[in-house]
Amino acid sequence: MPNAFQPVNPPARVLLGPGPSDVAPSVLRALGSPTVGHLDPMFLQVMDEVRAMLRPLFGTTNDMTMPMSGTGSAGMETLFVNLLEPGDKALIGVHGVFGGRMAEVARRCGAEVVTVEAPWGRALDPDDLMAAAKAHGPFKVMAVVHAETSTGVLQDLAPMRAIADACGALLLTDCVTSLGGVRIDLDAHGVDAAYSGSQKCLSCPPGLAPISLSDRAVKVLTTRSHPVQSWYLDLNLIANYWGGARAYHHTAPVNMNYALHEALRLALDEGLEARIVRHARHAAALSAGLEAMGLSLPVPPAERLAPLTLVGIPDGVDDKAVRGRLIQQYGLEIGGGLGKFAGKAWRIGLMGAASTPRNVTLCLAALGDALRAEGFSPTGDGVAAAAEALQA
Repeated sequence: MPNAFQPVNPPARVLLGPGPSDVAPSVLRALGSPTVGHLDPMFLQVMDEVRAMLRPLFGTTNDMTMPMSGTGSAGMETLFVNLLEPGDKALIGVHGVFGGRMAEVARRCGAEVVTVEAPWGRALDPDDLMAAAKAHGPFKVMAVVHAETSTGVLQDLAPMRAIADACGALLLTDCVTSLGGVRIDLDAHGVDAAYSGSQKCLSCPPGLAPISLSDRAVKVLTTRSHPVQSWYLDLNLIANYWGGARAYHHTAPVNMNYALHEALRLALDEGLEARIVRHARHAAALSAGLEAMGLSLPVPPAERLAPLTLVGIPDGVDDKAVRGRLIQQYGLEIGGGLGKFAGKAWRIGLMGAASTPRNVTLCLAALGDALRAEGFSPTGDGVAAAAEALQA
């Protein structure tokens, strides 16, 4: 009987959602390079160079900086299972889906979790965190989301080290949607552990989770009382593969690391400062266009995350109908809301290779058409407002 299955033939999309983002052609070519063994000398050199290129993007000199085999969620779980033991206490800031996920993972590690919450669409108040740190400490880990992907909020990390010090905690951050698009500066902010994902501002396919741990975090890791609950994510074992003795742990995704290598090379070739400015400039133009159309932006300007913009859905407009029309007519993807914003907001990403003036214009024009088809008339010309912002 002939095989009824045909080769996969994905459509060309413009990915302007919360991730994955558009992938640069050279990154796709790297992904298709010949596979070698995971202990091949050539691949070991790739591993070393990936680690070296990640450090300046994270803003750190941490030796333990490397990509985990898995998506950003694997990076999150890696840090919690390695730094927490049963009975430890964790202070976690929650102002969106991913803060909530950190709290859940910490609980599953057997930790006692204290949460500090802020309204969705707003950053955490450092005073609230400090009050909890003093009232309920000491803590083993204090964790905050630097870039909350569910709300488009950027959290200021500058006050966090002092709060962590007040309760004796390691400082852990979620940088999934900030690495490569927003300045992070782990060392300057005293961050002990951070994780990210390959598919956001780095514009690499999903499948790797860069992490970085300070010497202080490594000491906690290597002096645990109990074995890490996850063998696959045990950094005591994995560190001997990525550095040290090169001892076999698992078969690393060789071709994904080729792709990440090229994505990191492109980021450093552009320059971190230029990359940050590019993301901020295009986000500002998008925001100007959306507001000119009469759409609301729930996040205050000072707390907005440049790579990801939260847009309120007008009353009477069908969320799924608009997103479906954008896919079908324009091949353009934006994201729906999560959690408290489900059905109430869209998430528009301008990340990595997708952060371009062309995509700002395309998104605004296509969204305007889709809104008119749903009976909502934009109050102004979003494309013109964005063009004016780009020329400023």
